[in-house]
Amino acid sequence: QVQLVESGGGLVQAGGSLRLSCAANGRTFSRYTMGWFRQPPGKEREFVATINGSGGRAEYADSVQGRFTISRENAKNTAYLQMNSLKPEDTAVYYCATSRIAFTPLSASTAYWGQGTQVTVSS
Repeated sequence: QVQLVESGGGLVQAGGSLRLSCAANGRTFSRYTMGWFRQPPGKEREFVATINGSGGRAEYADSVQGRFTISRENAKNTAYLQMNSLKPEDTAVYYCATSRIAFTPLSASTAYWGQGTQVTVSS
């Protein structure tokens, strides 16, 4: 059974930074794509970033490109999302996700999900 546990959310002022962590267990971490999604208040869940198993390739939503950085430490079975220059519109519940099948891209429809962590950016 795959378990994902997010941490690092909180309240921050606009322009500030936060780092989210996602600890995974239950299988060989380095074989699976990791990603972050978010759900703003009253809106649908949206893609934020994804990173492949080796950490050599990352993709970002246009809205966070240049401000957020996704990374991973395979030795620690942990993925991260460094969020800089935060804006009030970044306020959301952030979810960690991982691909269901090894060496495949992350698909929101088939992913395993964490429980989410709240990020609130005040203006």
